[in-house]
Amino acid sequence: MTQKRHIKFILISLLILLGLSSCTLSTTKDLVETNITKTIFTNPYFSDTTKDYVYKANIEVYGKHLGGLMIIKKTANKHHRVVFATEFGSKILDMELINDTFKINFVLDELNKKIILNTLKKDFKILLQENHSIEKTYSNDGAIVYQSQVDKRTNFFFVNDCSRELKKIVNTSKTKEKVVVTFDTIEKSLAKEVSINHKNIKLKIELRHL
Repeated sequence: MTQKRHIKFILISLLILLGLSSCTLSTTKDLVETNITKTIFTNPYFSDTTKDYVYKANIEVYGKHLGGLMIIKKTANKHHRVVFATEFGSKILDMELINDTFKINFVLDELNKKIILNTLKKDFKILLQENHSIEKTYSNDGAIVYQSQVDKRTNFFFVNDCSRELKKIVNTSKTKEKVVVTFDTIEKSLAKEVSINHKNIKLKIELRHL
């Protein structure tokens, strides 16, 4: 092999390695795969039909700020209703998740854009869907992580190994993290603080239980 071909070979090899490394999903980078101990993971939050989950809500969407109250109610099996309103009672958003299908009852003109509504639908599906089929299980630094496939995306559920509390959901494509949902200040299956952060668009939702 001539020197020129040798250099060309090295450059091509480096480009392939860089390409492979860029496709590695950061979510699973430090996780160790373990044996699957359960086939279904159940999200414990927002699951009690006798409760109204009322939160102080702040939404940052493409440079605009919307604040008010968000009420999440499980009305039946696989049926949640989400109402976002101003503190004076004027509706901003009213939608229902029924068997993985969304129904929009009302939306403020500022949010009535296809890209925003589709994103919010996906966010609340991640937040509210209860049962998920497990494909893989991992462990890392005191956490158990369950992997579940949803359409073309993957959800990773991070559960504290000691308390068994769900602390985080990471929604990803094959190569990148897209949405991170975190749960804090947890008491008896109630997450008093919830945040939804997007990695690729300017959308953030923060909820604080009242």
